[in-house]
Amino acid sequence: MGNNFGGKFKFLTFLDAIIQAVYFTISLVNDFLGSNEVSPIQVPLIRKIKDYLMASLAFPVAMNVGISFWSLMAIDRELVFPKAFDAFFPGWLNHIMHTNIMIFIILELFISFRAYPKRRKGLLGLTVFMISYLIWIHVIKYYSGVWVYPVLDVLNFPLRLAFFVLILAITLSLYILGEFLNSRIWAKELKQLSKKSN
Repeated sequence: MGNNFGGKFKFLTFLDAIIQAVYFTISLVNDFLGSNEVSPIQVPLIRKIKDYLMASLAFPVAMNVGISFWSLMAIDRELVFPKAFDAFFPGWLNHIMHTNIMIFIILELFISFRAYPKRRKGLLGLTVFMISYLIWIHVIKYYSGVWVYPVLDVLNFPLRLAFFVLILAITLSLYILGEFLNSRIWAKELKQLSKKSN
């Protein structure tokens, strides 16, 4: 099947771009058909989907992509984005894919109110997504004989396992960070919502 197995769908950056596109499309639909009120009489389904998607995927995956990419670039760019790629993937495009996603999702956190789901439900959605992605990159390795990311080539099995656990732990921590920031930014609104639901 060769190195092209999985196409662009093998990259977490590409999957995150899809997540962001879906999230912001749902947000737009919610602006017209749903509700942005802190405590509407009845929360529309589109709003519930929007809030859940932001909490469980859009924020933590965007932050994961940006932080892990730029961290590995700082350590050794050949492990994540070899210099040979510069000829057809310029630096400004790299910033669109790996920097802007963090900037825009943080702006979204400050601009648009959301009620986070119960932590268990939010973390479950994120964990299922991340574990599915880890399984997917192993499927790609099996069929193509090549790891999606060069860093996985230089790690032996125990280090690779530790790397996967670390990435998963960081991503789950980013969920908690998003929840914490949301609770601070929208403290007054969340208190108002809590009073109304009691």
